[in-house]
Formats: sequence, C-alpha cells, structure tokens
Amino acid sequence: MEHEYVARGWWSDDTLAKWLARHVAERPEDPAMLYQDQLWTWSGLAGEVARIARALAARGVARGDVVAVQLPNIPAFVFAYLAIARLGAVMCPLHMPYRGAEVRLLMRHSGARLAICLPQAKEMFEGRAIAFSDLGKERHEALPSRDLHGEPGAADPFLLLYTSGTTAAPKAVLHPYRAILGNARVGAPEHGLSAKASILCAAPLSHLYGLYSLHCAWALGACTILLPAFKPDDLGFLVQRTKPTALWTAPAHLAACRAGGVLHKYGWSSLELAIVSGSIASPSLIQFFSEKLPRCAVTQLWGMTELQAGLYTRPRDPPEMSAATAGRPAPGTEVRLSQEGELEVLGPSVFLQYYNNDEATRAAFTQDGWFRTGDLAERRGEYFAITGRCKDLINRGGVKFNPLELEMLLDAHPKILQSAIVPMPDPVLGEKACAFISLRNPAQEVSLQELVDYLLGKDIAKNKLPERLVLVAEMPLTPTRKIIKGRLRIPD
Repeated sequence: MEHEYVARGWWSDDTLAKWLARHVAERPEDPAMLYQDQLWTWSGLAGEVARIARALAARGVARGDVVAVQLPNIPAFVFAYLAIARLGAVMCPLHMPYRGAEVRLLMRHSGARLAICLPQAKEMFEGRAIAFSDLGKERHEALPSRDLHGEPGAADPFLLLYTSGTTAAPKAVLHPYRAILGNARVGAPEHGLSAKASILCAAPLSHLYGLYSLHCAWALGACTILLPAFKPDDLGFLVQRTKPTALWTAPAHLAACRAGGVLHKYGWSSLELAIVSGSIASPSLIQFFSEKLPRCAVTQLWGMTELQAGLYTRPRDPPEMSAATAGRPAPGTEVRLSQEGELEVLGPSVFLQYYNNDEATRAAFTQDGWFRTGDLAERRGEYFAITGRCKDLINRGGVKFNPLELEMLLDAHPKILQSAIVPMPDPVLGEKACAFISLRNPAQEVSLQELVDYLLGKDIAKNKLPERLVLVAEMPLTPTRKIIKGRLRIPD
C-alpha cells in the first residue's frame, strides 16, 4: 500500500522545511502572511523562522522532541510551527480555552519538553513554558548543523494532535509529514486554489481544520491572512479590508454572521471560495450564504483529527450537492459504509494508531484495517452526506432515530441561532428528546408548542418530536465551534 501511495503521488518527499525553502527560492518577495497592517514575504517569513529556531535550539529542542504550543491565530503561532519543524521536532497544539488541569494532563501525556504560550499563561505550565515574546531576545549562534542532526524526512512525525475532549485516557494522533502535507498538496488544486490565492481562516489554527488552511497555502505558495479570534464583525471587517479570495469557516460562524447581519454590513465580493467544516451544516445555511455571495463557490468539507480532509465538495459541483452533502472523497481516500451506516475510511492521510493508547486504537479500526469514524452517513451517488454521530441516536421505546434532521430544521427557524437535541431519561420509553435552543435575539420568546407545530409542518414523525425545551444563552462549543452535547444539562 505504501508503494501505491508513493507511485500515485499521494505521498512524496514533502516537509515544511522543504516547502518553505522552495518558496524562498521561487517567490522570495511574494506575500506569505498578512496580520493587521504587517506583511511578511517568503524571505521575511524564513528569516523569522530561523531566528525562533535558533532560540529553541539554544534551549535544547532537538529532532523528535515534542513542543506544545498554546497561541491564538497570530504570527507567533506560524513562526513557532515552522521553527519547530525546522529542528525536526514535533508540534503539539493546545486549544486556547484549555486551562491548568487540561494543560497539565496533556503536557504529561505528550511528554512535551517545552511549551510556547502567551506571557499570562506561563503559570499553568508549572515552569515548563516560555512566552513567545521572550524567544529570540538573545543572540544565538547558527542553527545546529544538519550533517550532525539530519534533516527531517517525509516519514518523520511533525504533529501531535489531541481529539476533542480531555479524559483520563486522552486520544492523540502523531502524524508524519507525508500523510498530512500530501493530503493538502493534492487537495489544494481540488479546491481550485493557486499560488495567487489569499486564504483567511476563521477557525483556530490549533485544530487540524485550521492547520489545513496553512497546509494548502504552503503547498502552493499562497498568502495566509490571520484572524486572531472569531467575532462576526471582526471577520466581516477583515474580509472587506484585506480582500481574501478563500475563506475557511464553520457553520457556527456563518450562523452568527447571519444573525448579526454581517453579510450586509461589509464587502465580501473578493471571495471566490468558502470551505465550511467543523460540524454538519444545514442546507438552508449553505444556501443563504451562497445567495448572498453569488460569485463565491460555497463548499463543504468533512475531516477529523485522524485524517485531516477526507471528503469535500468541489467548486464546480452541483449546488444541491454542496448544500446537502460533505462531498466526494479526497484523492487517494477510500470511503465505505458499514451495515449500520457508519462511515469507514482508508487512505494515505489516515492515522495508524493513537499515541500511547492501544485500547483506543483497537476500537478504532475494523478487522480489515478501515478506520471507524463514529459518523453516520448516506451515499448519494459519488457524494456522502453526514447524518449524525453513532452515539447521538435517541432510543424512544425501542425505536432509534437520529436527531440531526430535527436540528437542521430548527436551525432554519427564524428565531433560532443554534439547536441541539439530546436524549433525556424516561421511566416508560427509556429516552425522549429534549431540545436545547439559543435564540438569535435574546429578547424574543419561543415555546415548545411553537417548535412542535413548526416541525409538524415539516412532516416530521411525531415520535421524533422534542418533548422538552431548554433555552440557553449560548451553547457550549469546542474550539472549532461544534456543540458539546455532553455539557448540556437538563434541569431537574
């Protein structure tokens, strides 16, 4: 299988150091990164990366070491990422919301030698962190000779990524360059991107979806535009001012922009491509965005920490497929459905095992080596529509149903910003559905009967209807703005 991946071009000699060196040689003065009013060319970016790499090497970071990074979407993150790779070390991104207990758990599990963070966060790391602003203040000698330490190879690991949630048995994936960079290299042209693109990512770079925006840009030599943290008006203003051609975003971002009227306040006409991912988007939300931006191809992408980008629609795909499905497989990726409808994946970007977690690894793969994603899906010709999570099914009186259909309809309701349907215990039926709702306008009111009537008007079966309503000011969200249903508590 490895031979086929190489022969088909899905794996190559890709490393971040080689990509950066190539762009410095081929387009030294082209734009590489824009943040606020400061622009870095490829040669300027390489100079900053070398400076930070020297500082890390002086602190003992060497090939194979794990370096944790907890930084927002600012230039420091990019400098740290490329500098760690320059040394042949492994970056372990930590999400910005993580605090002391979570940070200490992941630092122990990853075996990180050092953490790079903001000055105010250093205390969480118990003496094992350095503020990025303190890196590179001193003068350091040249980088260690590659003759002594060896240049990283495409089969070497470079990313250690934790899946959502931090439990007593964390699940992390150690990715080699060839899998993740190869996936981006063959994916970038599928998205219609070129070296002339400018890519803005609204998702956090600490997650693989956000990193995919960097990987696609770096595969081509395109420019990255940085947004430190998502706020609807900040995104709209940045799009209007910097005129990106491509946008990485999530359904929750689009819903917040729609609720805030952001698409009317700012100019979005520069966009030629939007990729929507992170959770399942309702067709009505994609259609709304497409209608407001008729010159922009609005596409969807499905991926996971375990494989980066697995499915996506392409810019020239039929609009109805882009609105209602996660797309077609990425080049080299094979997809199938189990008898239960679970999506299973095999391919050059799929991880091999969880880091220091054999039990989770055994549970993650079928006997013939396919990765069990935990997502339910339906096949629609060449396309696949994600229909929910296996664990989200509600068992009402022995009849199971998937709440995603209800959630998509509720998200299209004019009063609702976000919805989540979760099971609640019932002494007779076992489980019933409880609807958690956050409103677009908190001053409005909505009743359970109003929602039931609305759903009945959409021809929903009565056994699927929510039987309790809980209003929340805002949903608990992952860093990629996916609703964390486990944190939704049904009041007594």
